[in-house]
Amino acid sequence: MGGKVTLVGAGPGDPGLLTQKGRKAIEAAEVVVYDRLVSPAILALIPQGAKAIDVGKEAAHHKVPQEQINQILLDEALKGHNVVRLKGGDPFVFGRGGEELELLVEHGVPFEEIPGITSAIAAPAYAGIPVTHRDYCSSVHIITGHQRAGKPLTIDFEALVRTKGTLVFLMGVTAMPAIVEGLLSAGMDGDTPAAMVESGTTPAQRRCDATLRTLPQRAAEMGIHSPAIIIVGKVCALSEKFCWFDQLPLKGQRVLVTRPKDRAGTLSEKLRTLGADVWEYPCIETRAIRPCPSMTVALEHLGDYQWLVFTSPAGVAAFRKELQRMGKDGRYLASVKLAAIGAGTAQALRDMGLMADYIPEVYDAAHLGAGLPADGKVLILRAEIGSPALTEAFKERTIAYDDIPVYKTVYENPRSEELRTALEAGEVPFVTFTSASTVKGLVSSVGADADFSRFTALCIGEQTAAEAKRHGMAVKIARAATIDAVVELARETAAKQ
Repeated sequence: MGGKVTLVGAGPGDPGLLTQKGRKAIEAAEVVVYDRLVSPAILALIPQGAKAIDVGKEAAHHKVPQEQINQILLDEALKGHNVVRLKGGDPFVFGRGGEELELLVEHGVPFEEIPGITSAIAAPAYAGIPVTHRDYCSSVHIITGHQRAGKPLTIDFEALVRTKGTLVFLMGVTAMPAIVEGLLSAGMDGDTPAAMVESGTTPAQRRCDATLRTLPQRAAEMGIHSPAIIIVGKVCALSEKFCWFDQLPLKGQRVLVTRPKDRAGTLSEKLRTLGADVWEYPCIETRAIRPCPSMTVALEHLGDYQWLVFTSPAGVAAFRKELQRMGKDGRYLASVKLAAIGAGTAQALRDMGLMADYIPEVYDAAHLGAGLPADGKVLILRAEIGSPALTEAFKERTIAYDDIPVYKTVYENPRSEELRTALEAGEVPFVTFTSASTVKGLVSSVGADADFSRFTALCIGEQTAAEAKRHGMAVKIARAATIDAVVELARETAAKQ
């Protein structure tokens, strides 16, 4: 079967601006050829078994020449692969998407183009600048500010000035003085509002407000650098009034998320919504124990138990797969009650169409063991190394139980000197921990001898906090053992700093 190439616009930087169709294309790819400005969160969508080829380009330096990129796409497609060409912004808005398709057309290779949100619209929007407003202008014009080395700009500045519209220049940082001079020479008023937006739609975004005449000096004073766009027009005067992105409570605050990769998404998305610079570094991985004969035997004799207890979504996932393997569904559980340690575990049960009969008010093993209204035998399906507080509580209450490990927690991240250096330098003010295991995983990744006093550990509960304190971390504890409570804790802690 022949291959195919899909050009996917990754958007301007905020991973939330990737289109649904673009996401599906990435997740189905066998080969992904990507550029420098694609968000790490979007790159994380690339399937584990897919080949990822970095052809990152930046101003005045192409890591891989354009002609070679075109050839890579052709070669991989001719091998029969489903290829995604992942480009920042929109592939057809000064993204050379058309150039990359020409070689494919010559060789009869099927292709598709999935548009992306262009920075020409998104970066101004995140900076509080609507590129059109009927009280200020009736048109918007997108111009490339890129020029070949040693060549003058070939822009009809007089025509642009006559439009009286909003002008957006992409890739124009280096040429900015020439752009300003060209507009002034063509008769544009030097007091026309102007702005530059650096790293638009990302937590590192900065806005430079000026007039056309003062823009070069103001941008130099701020040290504005690529990637950045230039906006010229009366709408720039609205930026202070409409600047919503800079007002987000976690804007620019770096937060390290240590959850397992398959469960990091919800926390990361909520933090990004508040403007945080999220660094995903999964410190643990949960792996189901397969085969798990002890679980199989217990489920075959489920009628012997009054309660089935889960302490994490990973335990629910392992149970769900075993139930499916046995050819059973929710009806098989009619004789047993279900207990979940917290909201996340209860949600995992709801995803199976099941409701937890008991959830402790405080989401930890000790309170689950002390509060479970049991007078019959209990089946616990949890991690290989689980909190002893649960079984100790059952022993004190003379409740019979079977404690069966159904998954392992693995600390397999390689030693990260980059992460250690960033933590010790105070470059990561907040680290989230959703279990004691994630604390242990971080320590394993950076070394137990690291200085853990330079950041605030945002912990989901008392047991997690106790593990963090063992390593000298400054600890804050969420009001409840939920992801929303951890996010709120990050907001509150940042506001006090």
